[in-house]
Amino acid sequence: MLRRGAAEAEIAKLVKESGADTVVWNRRYGPARKIDERIKTRLKQEGVAVKSYAGALLAEPFEMTTASGEGYKVFTPFWKALQAGYQAGDPHPEPRKLKCARGLASDDIDDWMLHPKAPDWSGGLTQAWTPGESGARKQLRDFLDGPIDGYASGRDLPDRDGTSRLSPHLHFGEISPAQVWRAARHAEDAGGAPGRDISKFLSELAWRDFSAHLLFHDPEMGRLSWRRKFDDVEWRKSARSELDAWRRGKTGYPIVDAGMRQLWTTGWMHNRVRMIVGSFLTKDLLVHWREGEAWFWDTLVDADEANNANGWQWVAGSGADAAPYFRVFNPVLQGEKFDPEGDYVRHWVPELSHLSAKHIHHPWTADEDALAEAGVTLGDTYPRPIVDHAAARKRALDAYAAGAKSPSLERRAS
Repeated sequence: MLRRGAAEAEIAKLVKESGADTVVWNRRYGPARKIDERIKTRLKQEGVAVKSYAGALLAEPFEMTTASGEGYKVFTPFWKALQAGYQAGDPHPEPRKLKCARGLASDDIDDWMLHPKAPDWSGGLTQAWTPGESGARKQLRDFLDGPIDGYASGRDLPDRDGTSRLSPHLHFGEISPAQVWRAARHAEDAGGAPGRDISKFLSELAWRDFSAHLLFHDPEMGRLSWRRKFDDVEWRKSARSELDAWRRGKTGYPIVDAGMRQLWTTGWMHNRVRMIVGSFLTKDLLVHWREGEAWFWDTLVDADEANNANGWQWVAGSGADAAPYFRVFNPVLQGEKFDPEGDYVRHWVPELSHLSAKHIHHPWTADEDALAEAGVTLGDTYPRPIVDHAAARKRALDAYAAGAKSPSLERRAS
């Protein structure tokens, strides 16, 4: 591990060797901004010009504040303020040439042996993300030419290709939110997409900004509950086997298992299903949201520091603008509502592919003949539910209520 200051010194050395007189980057808004501040200070001491930009967000957290000068804590007024004040500027012209710095000693990317071998398990990742600016631009064009029509309702149906799939491109800076905003507004003006769908899509883009704003004002959001009183919830620490079943898609609840298998195979999971699996972990299993946040960080190609923590705290009920803690998603009802024919489950949980829509979201209720005809043996080819939802819901509500009434002080008003 490098001692504090060593990284800044190494960067300054590399910049000097390159002959560059200016260094530019897009700002970071979580704890890493302290590192950026130290790098900026060191480079300036070396006589290097440093410029940082807001290219990763639509609006700066330190500029977009409430009338009282504080950061927004609720999304709806944040979204209204953003719509009223944000204007995506015209893009700069493409540079005719780029002056490169002097050559630096560098590894070949293949020398790092990043691509998995024996076995190569990465094939499914291409379903979620084609890295690079070209892939990002194509993904945006394809989305605005098709799935945007009906997005407001279609985005909740996991068996359809109804979402933008832009999140990994945004996370890695392969496309900017300003580019996406500008293209979406252009599509709306050209009559290519209904205003309702465009507005819903842009609100999701704004949610990403909102998450970054929350992290800026609370750098510990990835470690502590945003509503600090929920740090006193008595999470189950002995549920390791159940946590493992959740990770592997072996909970016995088909919509949960489908989502977790989609994640493991492709590095991506449908947004509606992210909420379902998150609720199942934090409510049905009463496992700390940090366990889920860490697993998503390790497995998602779009794992964003702010969005990941905010999403998990939203579903756990401990975050800003969160679903109330007593909202517990019923995985059976969620499956029946958003995957009514069971096509999403059949794709990702093929051992249930021959079950009828009547039983596919709760196979344990099917009679022996229906199970035999579908080739399903509960406890063998597919697990029985690892918890009873009704009993788990009551356990969670009792634990949350007890934690919320603990004597510790909540730092923010709800």
